[in-house]
This record gives sequence, C-alpha cells and structure tokens, in this order.
Amino acid sequence: MSELTARQQRFVKEYLVDPVGAQAAIRAGYSPRGAAVAACQLLKKPDIAAAIAKAKAERSERTRIDADWLLTRLAAEAEADLGDLYDENGDLLPIKEWPAIWRQGLVTDVEISALYEGTGKERREIGHVKKVKFAERLRRLELIGKHIRINAFKEIVEHKGLSALAERLERAQRRTEERHEGGNDGEAQ
Repeated sequence: MSELTARQQRFVKEYLVDPVGAQAAIRAGYSPRGAAVAACQLLKKPDIAAAIAKAKAERSERTRIDADWLLTRLAAEAEADLGDLYDENGDLLPIKEWPAIWRQGLVTDVEISALYEGTGKERREIGHVKKVKFAERLRRLELIGKHIRINAFKEIVEHKGLSALAERLERAQRRTEERHEGGNDGEAQ
C-alpha cells in the first residue's frame, strides 16, 4: 500500500464525518466543480478504501458503537413499555423517574402548561396539561428489518407492461413509416 497524500488523508477524515463523497472532497480541498468525479475516483482506490475501513473500525472501537450496539439499542427502543412513564394512578411520572431509554431518544418533546381559573387576585392554578411527543417507533422496526435482511419493509417496484409498451411503440413507428411511404407512392402516380 502506498502512502496517502495529505489531501487524501483529509478526504478520509471528511468522509467519516459525512459519507457524501463530493462534499467530503470539497472539504478536503478538491475543486467543487470536479468534486463528485474526484470522490468517485478516490473511493475506488484500494489504499483509500482501506484507510476508510481502518478509520471506521478504530472509531467503532473507540466509541464502542458497532452494528451489535445499534441493533441492541433499536430492539430496546422498539420494546420499551409506554406504561413505564406513568404511576399507578395514571399520572405522568416526573422526567427524572423515566427509564433511560425514554429519556435518551424515544421522547422527542415535553410541553407542560399550567391551567388557571379566575382573574386578578382570584386567579389560582388548578392543574397542568402535559403533552409528550414520541419518536416514531415504526421506523426502528424498519431499521431492524433492514439490518437483519428479512426484507419485511423492502420497497418493491415492478415494471409491468414494458414489453407491451415496446410493442406498441414499434407498431406506431411502422404505421408512421407506412404513411410516409404510402404518401410518397400517391404523389408519384
């Protein structure tokens, strides 16, 4: 393996930040006009592909985040019980009492508004309205399905009737040609 140039090394680092090749190439100092082509060529080089793979492995080791961690996390999020957020009376628990899985991503927003009754000196708080927004759990199931390749959520695109369309276009072309030939014969008579 040959040694990477400084700019190629920057490309590898930038590619790890954002794996959109053209953007990584631009940030690494390649011309914006030719960035897409440069990125494509760079990614085909065995030395650069190996450097990217090595850097990803080192990052996974350092962060301890890999495919197993991700799948375990997604499974825990998909199976998290909404009931864990409420007490025995059906009231929402204080956030600090929620299980970590809910605090770390399954709840995307909490809005608490006080309700008041009366006006002026007669005004008093009578309760609270609590709105909790949850992350889309179906998306986690899709990601799990894609990871384990069960293809349960695979998008299927079928092209029906392409041969029939080709035949129709061919017949239309023949009719057009026949008309032109027929028109020329009629003029010659």
